[in-house]
Amino acid sequence: MNCPQDWPEPIVRVQSLSENGVVPDRYIKPPTERPSADHPTHANIPIIDFQPLLSSDNGDDGLRAATLAKISEACREWGFFQIVNHGVSPELLDQTQKVWREFFHLPMEMKQAYANSPKTYEGYGSRLGVEKGAILDWSDYYFLHFLPFCLKDYNKWPSIPDGREVIDEYGREVVKLCGRLMKALSLNLGLEEDFLQNKFGGQDIGACLRVNFYPKCPQPDLTLGLSSHSDPGGMTLLLCDEHVAGLQVRKDNSWITVKPAPHAFIVNIGDQIQVLSNAMYKSVEHRVIVNPAKERLSLAFFYNPKSDIPIEPVKELVTADRPALYPPKTFDEYRLYIRMRGPKGKSQVDSIKCPRG
Repeated sequence: MNCPQDWPEPIVRVQSLSENGVVPDRYIKPPTERPSADHPTHANIPIIDFQPLLSSDNGDDGLRAATLAKISEACREWGFFQIVNHGVSPELLDQTQKVWREFFHLPMEMKQAYANSPKTYEGYGSRLGVEKGAILDWSDYYFLHFLPFCLKDYNKWPSIPDGREVIDEYGREVVKLCGRLMKALSLNLGLEEDFLQNKFGGQDIGACLRVNFYPKCPQPDLTLGLSSHSDPGGMTLLLCDEHVAGLQVRKDNSWITVKPAPHAFIVNIGDQIQVLSNAMYKSVEHRVIVNPAKERLSLAFFYNPKSDIPIEPVKELVTADRPALYPPKTFDEYRLYIRMRGPKGKSQVDSIKCPRG
């Protein structure tokens, strides 16, 4: 199964549709998938102060242990949590969001110079998946690579004054933060702190960014900014718009609208860590709703295993009572599913489970 070289139909930028007054049929979801079909809940995902884990020196052991325990519970019960005081400067977060807002408000012909294809998804895009006639999501996006370095191509990044420098610094800082989080996840599984990082490929891992732009929508009750899915990669760090809610997380068959804390990262477990942990940690379905009056921007940073390493449950977490739930599969093989079919709930990770005799 290989990705085609081009999209099956002409690409329409959602931003160009937002003032039309109606949502075209191509974006109208089945009634069971529309946000109006659900009752809102006032819960929120856990918010965790990450400061005690920023340094392994002269820290308070009690605070570190308490922070690790909160992360462990969030990974097992939610698959999602927010971290504050994470070490990435608020100024850099604000600068990065400003750069990307500038890009999405450039004239259309300037943005079109960065138009992407399904072969790599790099650049300016407006759909996920290549199924002809598929119902589409109400969003545009920009996708680019940070790691491995052989895939990092500044020529495919937007040319905005100081933009590439800001985006590059943001990537370096978030990669460092992901490394710290991986240590916490490993320790909470009873493993050596570098265990999961080594299973990802050590320092030879993948990291990429998808910046999502959700234009205001004339009929937000009919569509979604991003359909329900779990993330196919290892771990995602999401920087959200603090002023416009949109992300919803599935919990106990209800959709919870996340309330982002100022300058927080939203962390979510991806399918690869679910597989490595033998489902002790769970990737969780999430989706995005859109707003009738306000646009919304979010930055999803994906921290992934090296693409050609077989990922399977680690033997330390496999027992007679808890046999391996998944067969080995490389991330390259795995991510072709979402690139071909688009977001489809938890169907991908569920479909690869080992048959039980």
